[in-house]
Amino acid sequence: MPTPEIPVDPPTDRAFAVELDDRDPLAGLRDRFYIPEGDRYMDGNSLGLMSKDAEAALEHVVDEWRDLAIRGWGEADPDWFHYPERLGDRLASLVGAKESEVVVGNSTTVNIHTLIGTMLDAYGAETILVDDLDFPTDHYAIRAQLRQRGLDPDEHLVVAESSDGRTVSPDDVAAALEDNDVDIVFLPTVLYRSGQLLDVEAIADLAREHGALFGVDAAHSVGAVPHEFDANGVDFAVWCSYKYLNGGPGAVAGLYVSEEHFGAPPALAGWWGNDKGTMFEMRTTYDQAPDAGAWQVGTPPLFAAAPLDGALDVVEDAGIDALREKSVALTEYLISLTDARLAEHGFAVGSPRDPDRRGGHVALEHAEGYRISEALRDRGIVVDYRPPNVVRVAPSPYYVTFEEVWSVVDDLVEIVEDGVYEGYKQEAGGVT
Repeated sequence: MPTPEIPVDPPTDRAFAVELDDRDPLAGLRDRFYIPEGDRYMDGNSLGLMSKDAEAALEHVVDEWRDLAIRGWGEADPDWFHYPERLGDRLASLVGAKESEVVVGNSTTVNIHTLIGTMLDAYGAETILVDDLDFPTDHYAIRAQLRQRGLDPDEHLVVAESSDGRTVSPDDVAAALEDNDVDIVFLPTVLYRSGQLLDVEAIADLAREHGALFGVDAAHSVGAVPHEFDANGVDFAVWCSYKYLNGGPGAVAGLYVSEEHFGAPPALAGWWGNDKGTMFEMRTTYDQAPDAGAWQVGTPPLFAAAPLDGALDVVEDAGIDALREKSVALTEYLISLTDARLAEHGFAVGSPRDPDRRGGHVALEHAEGYRISEALRDRGIVVDYRPPNVVRVAPSPYYVTFEEVWSVVDDLVEIVEDGVYEGYKQEAGGVT
């Protein structure tokens, strides 16, 4: 049964939402997750929910630690020694890469540090292009790497400016490349605020035309959007595992390095990036792994990796293409209801309307976005707010129903129409 398509101007009644759920081939996935009691959870783009699969995988490793202790590195099932590589193999199909090009390790920010630093050192790069709508940590890490090499970030960090304050187009990138001598282009796959899905292939082509390397931060897309990093000419990528992959808070991060760059000395060399065949020769000189495994740094955090192992069972059972189809249907439905019921109450859709240019969440813009988001939380509707006016709603295809989307819109109408939000103080927002 295919994912139901959302018609133009769909019915706005609850019955139609129930009908969509009845026709949803992925509806059963919800039963594999723990839904906080009383919550309508629309924040999977910040932290995905725990699945029973992830829980079981974590408990399995905990049991092995108790029963095997250090023997777990070789005798656990699966063994701990190759855990990062094995998870990388499973992730490779989600990002369109060879298994050797993907590994898990470190955090997203650490992976930005090591991969940006690697490209700066290995290729004599000096100037990096980012955009003005990036998640802040990307800029923090890149600026730090430039400073460590004696390069002034104010001179060597080029910022492509959005033409509309919401999205970054290939034209925006092209203009920045024409005006600057750029060595590395590093951009997100999905903008954290607006939810725009960037045209990775077009931007990769632009980077190559200008002789620049191309890397992406795929934190807001892996697990919700299929990628083709190899085919699209991506040189390196980073992402987290706690959003749409549902790997849990602090989950180990993922990274991709095109095989073209195997052998480039990692900027952050560590014990676990050594060739597995020579690790225990205890050489004091680094013998880096021959593949993406070289960019691991320290001993893999098994308790931060094990939930991802279970969570990937859910992804593989559903299929990333089917998850994407449902994600598009959920966000299309939300946008349609916003147009039909929320626009008259001051809401605007800040995300691209073209589903091919939209990730897994929708930015609902409203002058009272913060106070509205607080009112939603008190009703058990978990969203998050991003300045200056965005309520981010992420109907995760793993566990959110069409009826829940309908009910969120219904509550939003009441919150604004009845002035419920006026009972809340205006503040800067939370940490999610």
